[in-house]
Amino acid sequence: MNLYDTENQALSLPSVLRNTGKCILLLFAVTLAGFLFFHLGFTEANIITIYILGVLVISVVTSSWIYSLISSLVSVLVFNFFFTAPHFTFQAYDQGYPVTFLVMFLAAFITGSLASRLKNQARQSAQSEYRTRVLFETSQLLQQARGGQEIMAAAASQLVKLLERDVVFYLSDGEKLGEPQFFPADDRGPAPCSQSDNEKAVAAWVFQHNHQAGAATDTLSSASCLYLAIRTSQHIHGVAGIVMGEEPLDSFERSVLLSILAESALALENDRNAREKETAAILAEHEQLRANLLRSISHDLRTPLTSISGNATNLLSYGSGLNEETKTQIYTDIYDDSMWLINLVENLLSVTRIEDGQMNLNPSAQLMDEVIAEALRHINRKHTEHTITVQSQEEFLLARMDARLIIQVIINIVDNAIKYTPEGSEIRIQTKKEGEWVIVEIADNGPGIPDDAKPHVFDMFYCGANEIADSRRSLGLGLALCHSIIRAHGGDIFLSNQEPHGSIFTFTLPAEEVTLHE
Repeated sequence: MNLYDTENQALSLPSVLRNTGKCILLLFAVTLAGFLFFHLGFTEANIITIYILGVLVISVVTSSWIYSLISSLVSVLVFNFFFTAPHFTFQAYDQGYPVTFLVMFLAAFITGSLASRLKNQARQSAQSEYRTRVLFETSQLLQQARGGQEIMAAAASQLVKLLERDVVFYLSDGEKLGEPQFFPADDRGPAPCSQSDNEKAVAAWVFQHNHQAGAATDTLSSASCLYLAIRTSQHIHGVAGIVMGEEPLDSFERSVLLSILAESALALENDRNAREKETAAILAEHEQLRANLLRSISHDLRTPLTSISGNATNLLSYGSGLNEETKTQIYTDIYDDSMWLINLVENLLSVTRIEDGQMNLNPSAQLMDEVIAEALRHINRKHTEHTITVQSQEEFLLARMDARLIIQVIINIVDNAIKYTPEGSEIRIQTKKEGEWVIVEIADNGPGIPDDAKPHVFDMFYCGANEIADSRRSLGLGLALCHSIIRAHGGDIFLSNQEPHGSIFTFTLPAEEVTLHE
């Protein structure tokens, strides 16, 4: 936004014509006032004061001290021509007039110069205040921005408001510039000249050489835009282009422009560092997960594989001498161990899909009773000593879900309850509807979970410390997988205490209304 004229603009032809017109009109008005004073019988000193006042006003309304100097000289000549004897000539009979003219000129010039200086100081103060306000507003916008696109949009909006010119931004992907993003100053859209291949080539040159180019510079000056690098001491984050048109940027506008680009570069640098830290943290977490997974697999797969291998060896070596009851028990053990391995692989695959962001939901309205019944059919047959009951407050309770994944959630929670409770314990599955949600509670009357372990039960690779003696060690994937699946459905899952002892795992799913067609 071009608020103030500068010395360069003051010498442009439109400004010269405008300021010259002001000088002529004011000197004409002062001369008329002088004639009035002369006919009213005022002394020459009073008329001189009128001209000094006129020069003072001229210095205020014009844009350069040059007009004050010229007006002071012209005032002396006009006063001599009209108001000293002989009139209407530049001669003066009184020998003291030259001194009078000199004093008049100096008084007018000094007064005008002081007024011009005060005006410049006021202008500089206003510019400084405006610059501070713009930069503060820009800083706030950049702090609120998230990501390169938002930072670019915030900086561009400030530049458009400041300069009232079209702005084009090129963000860098690290090695080359991306496609231009245009921010027009009005509803006409971006200037066509700013979209040409030549303009893109100039922007690329600025990015490669880290030096300004384009309009109003000595480099590739045929371009229609002035291109500046958005840079810090370490990186060039992009290039900003300003459509110049016919009027160049004044020093104040250029100063604020450079300050905004510097703040934008710093914001982009901080965003880049934050993304790099986030990426490094994710990589470190993935490496830790991978290490934990490999360590757990190498330790925990040995038990079922050893059991399967040993039982198979016994069947091969001594199968003919074993009775049917013993064979059946061996077959059952092999089946249970293999099912444990299958369940482990399913959990591992699901965790991998979640980590890669590839878990695609196929939600549909499902009856909770049918989903629970299907899940219970997959519960490990080895744990028939537990009593599992299902309770529902409604006969037809529908929830929106991916049935395959919710079945896995129920299996994992029930298996967890079986594993951490003694034989003969009761496991209760209850469903109910509250508002727009279906509530599923899976409770047991076991020893419960210690308070210090509760915050970690949904963490990956976390295993409780109270496993019963004959239970197989878990990888700690089941509940973490349940948490991810339920959150992907838009629901929640949490743990609470069962009174007088035991635990309750509760999760929620979006409810579906039952529609009856007659």
